Amino acid sequence: MSSKRFKELKQKVKKDTVYSIEDAVKLVKETAKAKFDESIELALRLGIDPKQSDQQIRSTVILPHGSGKIKKVAAFVDPANETAAKAAGADVIGTEEVIEEIIKKGVVNFDVAVAVPAMMPKLAKAARVLGPRGLMPNPKTDTVGPNIAKMIEEQINAKGGINGHKLEVIAYDTESDETKAVTMVKKLIEQDKVLAIIGPSSTGESLAVVDTVEKAEIPLLSCAASIKIVDPVKKWVFKTPQSDSLAVTEIYDYMKKHGITKVALLTASGGFGSTGKEALVAAAAKSGITIVAAETFGDTDTDMTAQLTKIKGTDAQAVICWGTNPGPAIVAKNMKQLNMTIPLFQSHGIANAKFLELAGDAANGVIFPAGKLLIYETLPDSDPQKAVLADYAKTFQAKYGRTADSFGGYAYDALHLVINALSKVGADKAKIRDEIENTKGFVGTAGIFNMSPTDHNGLGKGSFVMIKIVNGKWTLAE
Repeated sequence: MSSKRFKELKQKVKKDTVYSIEDAVKLVKETAKAKFDESIELALRLGIDPKQSDQQIRSTVILPHGSGKIKKVAAFVDPANETAAKAAGADVIGTEEVIEEIIKKGVVNFDVAVAVPAMMPKLAKAARVLGPRGLMPNPKTDTVGPNIAKMIEEQINAKGGINGHKLEVIAYDTESDETKAVTMVKKLIEQDKVLAIIGPSSTGESLAVVDTVEKAEIPLLSCAASIKIVDPVKKWVFKTPQSDSLAVTEIYDYMKKHGITKVALLTASGGFGSTGKEALVAAAAKSGITIVAAETFGDTDTDMTAQLTKIKGTDAQAVICWGTNPGPAIVAKNMKQLNMTIPLFQSHGIANAKFLELAGDAANGVIFPAGKLLIYETLPDSDPQKAVLADYAKTFQAKYGRTADSFGGYAYDALHLVINALSKVGADKAKIRDEIENTKGFVGTAGIFNMSPTDHNGLGKGSFVMIKIVNGKWTLAE
């Protein structure tokens, strides 16, 4: 039965009358008697058959004065795009773990979703949750595309930009391809006319774009580790991660302390693995280390038992693996399967939770050098990095819903180095370069930066600590 109130309101509506938009809105307002904000459902008869793919219509309408709500933006990106999305101000980084949360628990803590094409097949599994909420990214609504940073740059500008100036963030997905990296850098320089470039995040891509930025005379702050990026020094090229040569020194010093003198190398064949191998070989003799075997694996290899079987037949006292996930995790699991009990040392390329997830129980016992972020809570209050790391880690956790990692920290440091320079010298590329080169005592997540004309990384011994994984947790190695 209809209520008395409903019957009274119904009488005000003439069923056979065609109302103009203005009259309809007026009538809706007159009949709105609830003490809360009521919703309105609008139905349009379009005379189409939605079962036919060419007759489906998807669209959105933006209210002319907004809704008064500050929207949270989720960016569903692959690892190559995470840095750009974080730097651009995404509220949620939609990793595979986030997608699993949506699928299994229906957890949706954002109001707008954008995605790169590579993530759409994975995101499709969450369509039954996101679709009814109108949150499924779609090319027709411009929420699917490689330029995630462009989609969400408004979030940073809404907070005032950088030092009161509007920020224009331009990001391109290189898909970990060196040729594409060069093409995208040229586009940033020639068409977009940017003031500085942050990235790429891999050694191979970074080395590939060096000549381009040097000729164009534009500052580049690489987020990759190889010492070759800045040694020999290139006038316009800097980097924020600790160098692989520093990591090698930490590993060899630790080995000497524990009586290990014979090692086997198992390195990735890509840029990071190759330069790591060169650093390991170059420093071995002067560190009192003998390399008894040296094997390699491809970045996409899924089994390294053949290489490890060869190593098992040597008198190596430890294995040093150099690469980035998933390869190092596979090495850890294969060693466990082969009952190899000698210690496994890894590079700083595994310093994130993804390694723990991929390696599982096989991660326990792994020793590697890393920045202090992983164990910042155990640092003494007197450590100048502790406050910076705590702020970064807590802000990251609150914003992205997961533990901060070193890789995001490299972009964080690079962006702040540029911001510091901009705030002092303004939008002048040459002056920005000079200011970055003269940076002294800048406390970042990777360490304390002291740049100079002869050092475009600015990090020294003490930027790394040795970490040992115990019961799936990062601990300070003794």
